[in-house]
Amino acid sequence: MDAHPLTRPEARREIEGTVIFDGVQAMKGYALNKMCFSLNDAANRAAFRADETAYCERFGLTPAQCAAVAARDVLGMLAAGGNVYYLAKLAGVLGLGVQDLGAQQTGVSVEEFKAKLVKAGQ
Repeated sequence: MDAHPLTRPEARREIEGTVIFDGVQAMKGYALNKMCFSLNDAANRAAFRADETAYCERFGLTPAQCAAVAARDVLGMLAAGGNVYYLAKLAGVLGLGVQDLGAQQTGVSVEEFKAKLVKAGQ
């Protein structure tokens, strides 16, 4: 039986500086995204805050995924299969705002990123 069309190497696209969330990334990040989705529940958010390592292990995150969560490395989480929509829930629990994410994605400080936004709006 042939592989699913989205998991075939020839179906992968590359955009410089961007992680494409395709079938391969979805399978790679399943545990991470499932964990992030679980944070919709207040009890799960409390459990995560109480012991992040144990909570990540509960969902079977890979060492790279665990390290990215511990480092608050959103780009690392994206590279490890994280979907931005699920990671947004985790970002909120970690106290990261949209500007924090944008700064990480563009490689500048939060203050520099905010200044870019203000300048772009003028």
